[in-house]
Formats: sequence, structure tokens, C-alpha cells
Amino acid sequence: MTDNNNRHPEENKKTKQMQQFYRENEGKPMTTDESVKISDDENTLSAGDRGPQLLEDFVYREKLSHFDRERIPERNVHARGYGAHGIFECYASQSDLTEAHFLQEAGRKTPVFVRFSQVAGSRGANETLRDVRGFATKFYTEEGIFDLVGNNIPIFFIQDGIKFPDLIHALKPEPNNEIPQGQTAHDIFWDFIGSNEESAAMMMWIMSDRTIPRSFRMMQGFGVHTFRLVNKDGVSHFCKFHWRPTLGMHSLIWDEAQKIGGADPDFHRRDLWENIEKGYSAEFELGIQVIREDQEFDFDFDILDSTKLWPEELVPLKKIGKMSLNKNVENVFAETEQVALHPGNIVRGIDFTNDPLLQGRLFSYTDTQFYRVGTNFKQLPINCPIHTAHNNQRDGAARYVIDKGQVAYHQNYLANNTPYPVPGHKGGFVTYPSLVEGRKVRQTAPSFEDHFSQARLFWNSMSDVEKSHILQAFSFELGKVKTPAVRERVVRLIAHISRPLAVSVAEQVGVPAPPEDIKESEVTASSPALSMQNTTFTTKTLKLGVIVDEGYDSNALNSAREAWKKAELEPVFISRHLGDLTGTAGDTISVDQSFLTGSPVLYDGLFVIGGPYATRDFQFMSNQFIIEQFNHYRPIGGFGKGAEWIKDMYLDHRPGVFVTESPGPAFNQAFVEGMAKQRFWDR
Repeated sequence: MTDNNNRHPEENKKTKQMQQFYRENEGKPMTTDESVKISDDENTLSAGDRGPQLLEDFVYREKLSHFDRERIPERNVHARGYGAHGIFECYASQSDLTEAHFLQEAGRKTPVFVRFSQVAGSRGANETLRDVRGFATKFYTEEGIFDLVGNNIPIFFIQDGIKFPDLIHALKPEPNNEIPQGQTAHDIFWDFIGSNEESAAMMMWIMSDRTIPRSFRMMQGFGVHTFRLVNKDGVSHFCKFHWRPTLGMHSLIWDEAQKIGGADPDFHRRDLWENIEKGYSAEFELGIQVIREDQEFDFDFDILDSTKLWPEELVPLKKIGKMSLNKNVENVFAETEQVALHPGNIVRGIDFTNDPLLQGRLFSYTDTQFYRVGTNFKQLPINCPIHTAHNNQRDGAARYVIDKGQVAYHQNYLANNTPYPVPGHKGGFVTYPSLVEGRKVRQTAPSFEDHFSQARLFWNSMSDVEKSHILQAFSFELGKVKTPAVRERVVRLIAHISRPLAVSVAEQVGVPAPPEDIKESEVTASSPALSMQNTTFTTKTLKLGVIVDEGYDSNALNSAREAWKKAELEPVFISRHLGDLTGTAGDTISVDQSFLTGSPVLYDGLFVIGGPYATRDFQFMSNQFIIEQFNHYRPIGGFGKGAEWIKDMYLDHRPGVFVTESPGPAFNQAFVEGMAKQRFWDR
């Protein structure tokens, strides 16, 4: 864990292990891969200075042939991702539930690596498109690697892994023109949704603000599937895993998301990188929901159905530890791109269930990594466990572990029958002996067939603002669909969840209202935990755009900066051009962004100071920033010239706008509290 004054966190076992693989090239002579020193790296060997190039030029051949192979195939899904290292610390022993080593005692620390990602887009997609976000964690435990490979939404589109290729084919750009990139606003995606009722609940989630998060650091994560926890006595409990950000859940609104995509398509990775570089850990608490085996059938949903969540009102969340991401990668390709995450990587004390989607992923993920990265992908530094692996796997492309000895088979005399298996009572992995029975069939369990109750539960749980955003999202997405019949089919699906919502969407996208005989879900319950409006907000690491000009009021600004620093706000100074500005006391500040290089959508709030020499053009540019922030319900503050400009726009008495002629501690505190609130929806 880091703090604001520590940009170099204490090394953990994994990051220490990886140091042996780092190579420092600065100040070193250039060589080939065989360590032959190179005298000229800029001219190909040729027959005369204007003659043909020679095939014997091994320097040229090595350089170009390696370049031609520098990229491995990008992930079919989750291609656009970013990662960081950190530590998970257990709060208290969970030995009553599991033998998992990293959960056995309070204070035990386990190295982790997390890859955040988008699902739909390619590696070139901008990062603020509406999309599900991946949240995949690799725990480097003392007894092997545990991968918790999930998303920022607790459920999924489908119930059985055999339909995953169909979902992704529909999700991706349409094959005839490869449009649109990284977005779901097109015919084939909504044709799939309208044709698959099991996607109804997920449809509601993806139309919510969950799919346009403010930051990787400010979104929840979920393991999605139902796993087993098994204790030392062989007692099993069903379990779901949750990540909760300590900064609270923040989201963008759709207009912001679209504009940020143009202003900074690397918005999310830049946010994670910069904050870790500044010493701010990205922190998440790990929570679990637990159900006893004898409670498996006590609910009106099937606990193995990945299109269903376990409402926290029925199954409370227990927080068991905290993860602090405190170290950026040294090389994105070697770490973030080559990391091979797989839900089949489990450790003693954690096991699988018969969740059909999970069962499908157990094959698919390993198969994908063999294709993408290669036979020996588990030997790569980012993927290998912190303790040396020993087995009889041999050879294969790009193997760099050199196994000694003549034996590579089990049941042997020559190596004293080693490597040897470890009995379960001495720490070996033992599969939980769950009961398996039944005929071979291809069918969905009847308990999986209710597709609308939880979709309705989600809708009932939303605030009025969130419901408005969901309506707008449906209207935008379906408004991009060219086929009226597809739009109409989705509207009919929505009618099973909320008829008023379906009628409003139908009106927006130009199709008939759904028939009166469509039965709407009768669920009246709600779950406050599902609403983003119920999160706890904090000002920590929020970006505050500060518009300032030459001759600013030094005393007032310095007082405000002290309040911002105490609240851990990150001011970004904006002016006409880069360079230093001088205040009334002769002090200076350095401008971070100009009106040209900055953008009002990149800040969580705005503070306008200006200066006595500000021109009409300066005021005009400031007003553009003010209008944009106001329209996005963001907090706005100002004093001096800035307060005058805000008053000239008749905004000074609107919610979330803070202006004064005499700045002081009370005013500064009021503005900080406004920043913590983040949005003022009552505008």
C-alpha cells in the first residue's frame, strides 16, 4: 500500500521475482540477440551505396523479422485492457469457510495483478464507450495461482457457454462493413438480445450508467459465477465474489463519455497510471456472499444461473480483505498483454460448481491462451507462480525452463518416483466430491427459465435519474438500429420488465407500442444495493479544473489550495497558454493545460478564478468550460473575475454553483463538500 509521499511501494514476492527478468538498455552498447555488437543500425548492407541490398545482412534480417512478429493476436474479447500490480491483505481468518492459504489469517498479504478491460472493442477502441468492463485478478498465493476473472456487472448475457461465440459474433462490428467499433448500437447485437430472453436482465444493466464508469478505480467488480469454498473438514459453501472500490462508484453521463472519447481516448488507463505514479493506490475491498449447501434451493432463482444475482438483502455481503494496486507495469506488452487469466486457475479451498457458463469457460480460456500466447505461456514472468512449478510437462514452442534429468514421466524408478503427488491431508488439491447424477441431455434446467423477475428488480431499484438515463440509453442504442422489426422485438422484450419504459422507448425509436397482452413482471421488490446513487462518494483523487490568469489573487488561491489538498483533490491549472503565471504576491503557478489542450469534460469539477487582465477571448473560453460543466451537473466554484463571469451567466443561484466575493475557509469547505457530492441532478 502506498501513500501520497511514497511513489516506490515496498516490493512484494511477485514484483521481486519479476526483477530478474527486467532488462535495462539505457547506456548499454547495441547488440544482436546473440550479443554481437552492432556498428550500424541505420543502413542496410548493400552492394555499393546505390546497389541492391544483400540477403546476408543478419542485422537487418533479425531486426525486421522480429518486428514482423512483435504482436500476438489480440484477445477476441477484452482486447483493450490495462493492468497494475498490488497486494491483497486479508482482514480476518476465513478458515471456517475455506482452506485457501491467502484467506487463513488476518494481515496475510498476497501479491496480485489486475487487468481492467473493455469487452467489445479492439485494442484501438476509445475507453469511454458504453461497454461492460472486465475486472480480472491474478492472486499469486503461496500454494499456487488463483484467478478471479470477472466483470464490473454481477450477471451475464447467457446461461450456457456454448452460446458465447454467438453472443460475441453479435456484439462485434458487423462483418460486412466492420462498423461500429466497440459499440453495441447496431442491428445484429440487438437482434441477438431481442431473440434471447435470457439476456433481459443483462440488457437492463448495460443500459445503465454502470457501463460508462468514471474510472477503473471507481467501479465495482464481480466474479459473476457461483464458486465453492471448501474448509479443512470438507464442508462446502456456495460463494460469489465482489470487489468494492474504496473511492465509491462514480460514473460518467453519456454526453461526457462521447466527448471524452474524442478529448482523451486513453482516459481510463491514463487515470490509473497517473494516480499510481502519484502514490495513490487503487483500493478495492473483497466481499463474499455465502450460501450453505442445504440452502441451495431456498430461493426463487437458481443460484447457479449466471444471468441472476443474489440480492444482498437475501444474502448479505461480508467484506474479507482489501486489495491495493500500487505499482504500474514496467512494460505493457510483457505484462498486461501477455498475462493469461483463466477462471480454471483455482487453489485448494476453492472449487467449481455446475454453473454451465463457468463450465464452458474452463475450456475456452486455456484454449485461447494456447492460441494467443503459445504452448509455454505459463512460464512467462507475469504468469508463473511465485514458487517453482515441478511436473512432467516438456518441450513446446518458446520453452525457456531447462528441465534437468532423464525422466519425464510418473511412476518411475530412476528419479525415485518424483515429482511426487501430495495427498490431500498434506496440502494437495482435492476436488470437492459433489453429487453428479442424471441422464445425458441438451436442455436448460426449468429453474433457469425465469428471465424477467431480476430485470424488474433492477428497474425497481433505480433512482429517477438512473431510470431517465436507461431510457435515454435505449433510445440512443435502438435509434441506431436500421431494421424496424429488430427495434420492435426489443421493445416487446422491455414490456415484460416495465410497460411504461417500453412505451416511452417505442415512441423514441419510432415503432408501435407493445401489445397490451404482453405480461409485465409482477415483482415489486427493490434492492438499494443496486443503485449507484447509494454509493459513498469521496473527493480523494478527483480532478478539479482551475481556470486562472495572470495577476490572480494569491492569498485567496493559496487558501483554496490548502482546502483542496486536505480533501486530496487534484487541481489542474488551465489558462491561455502553458508556462508560469504570477499572482498578486509575486508567487507563481505552472499552467498544466491550455484551453486548447484541456477539455471541460476531463475534470470532475470546475473552479474559475481568472484575473484582472483577462481578455474577452479568455472570458469566452472560460464560459465554454462553465457551460459544459453545468450541463453535466458538475460542481462549479469561483471568486474574483470568475465569480463575475458565472453571475453574468445567471448561474450563481443554481444548485452546485459556489461563488463569493470574499473567499475564505467556510466557502472553501462548502465547495469541497460540493465536489464530494459530484452531481447536482436537481438542476
